[in-house]
Amino acid sequence: MTATAHRPTSITPLLIPLLVGGLVAIALGVFGRVHTPTGFAVGPAGFSAALPMKVWLTTGAFVLAAVQVITAMSMWGRLGVSIPPAVHRWSGRLAFLLTIPVAFHCLYALGLQYDVPRVLAHSLLGCFFYGLFTTKMLVLPKRGTPGWTLPVIGGLAFTALVCLWITSSFWFFTTIGFKV
Repeated sequence: MTATAHRPTSITPLLIPLLVGGLVAIALGVFGRVHTPTGFAVGPAGFSAALPMKVWLTTGAFVLAAVQVITAMSMWGRLGVSIPPAVHRWSGRLAFLLTIPVAFHCLYALGLQYDVPRVLAHSLLGCFFYGLFTTKMLVLPKRGTPGWTLPVIGGLAFTALVCLWITSSFWFFTTIGFKV
């Protein structure tokens, strides 16, 4: 049977991954809100301060997320050129790893902030992104999911990361400049 011969229409296999992803997003938001921010979390090794570190790591994740979209399109036969699936897997792994110190610093040092609309949007998008990422990782090994599952969840994760980049790195570059 080919991959396109039978597309299940049931979303039942998605319920647990969606529930767990939603719980991750909510747990991060609750932790970020109730945790007393320390003001410091991660040493900015190689950077002048924590903010430039976060900006450049997020920019790296943003670039790798674009690689994710291109390689996913190749894997789904949308480009007419074949890119090895390993490029997709490794660009995703590296993008995720780049977000870890950023998220840790944001949650531990700053918490979920709501006094500035841009920062509130950024905080909520961060929680949403990690919820989507969790959902995507739980859906990957599942068989019997609708054909639109990975493109939609992956597209939402990409969109969330782009919006995170806009509300952080783009803001930094246009307001403060290109500091390292």
